[in-house]
Amino acid sequence: MRSKSLLWSFNYAVEGIVYALRTQRNMRLHVAVAALVLVGCAVLDVSRAGILAVVFAISLVFVAELVNTALEAAVDVATELYDPLAKIAKDVAAGAVLVAAMNALVVGWLVMFEPRRGVAENGLQWVRFAPVDLTVVALGLVLLAVLVVKALSMRREEGTFLHGGWPSGHAAVAFGIAVAMGFLTGNAGVLVLALVLAFLVAQSRVEGEIHSVPQVVVGALLGILLVTAVFQVFFRGLTP
Repeated sequence: MRSKSLLWSFNYAVEGIVYALRTQRNMRLHVAVAALVLVGCAVLDVSRAGILAVVFAISLVFVAELVNTALEAAVDVATELYDPLAKIAKDVAAGAVLVAAMNALVVGWLVMFEPRRGVAENGLQWVRFAPVDLTVVALGLVLLAVLVVKALSMRREEGTFLHGGWPSGHAAVAFGIAVAMGFLTGNAGVLVLALVLAFLVAQSRVEGEIHSVPQVVVGALLGILLVTAVFQVFFRGLTP
């Protein structure tokens, strides 16, 4: 009986994974990305330790997505009407998936693409960022700042983190990218063109009545100031 019970427990577990693959688009996306990353590890001849880190990160994403799917099903069974607590449960579970996915992105970047470097100067160790890495850090800080400001300022009637509220995340990222391109190229023409594209992004948010003009302006200033500050602090050390 024990062996049969154990066998059936594996069967139920496989059924749960298959159900998630059939019904959850994000789960299928995670599997596809995981396959590409593992192939990339083989092509790039990643070390065993690196592969172990990648596999652990992938497994964490899968576990988070499966738990999120299970929790959504349990909440749907518990209530058929809109309940703020049910929404919180689903949002928090989805947040866990997002955190796991971001962790997987960082692990993949560090294992597969991040060059190893370390410089010791005056008895202190400083991390030198290549321009591409610096851009990733700067834009990551912009996104984090947007989330923090939205969390502090947003009321439920104002929208969601990706739709409405203070400030405009799209404008912040668009203008942040424009400024980063200006620093990386050192070309005023490229900077102007990038700012024009960023302005069009901001204009589309206003015309779509997703954000007000002040929200877009605050987002643009947030992106510009944060990226400029990061490049002013770190970029000078990279120039010959």
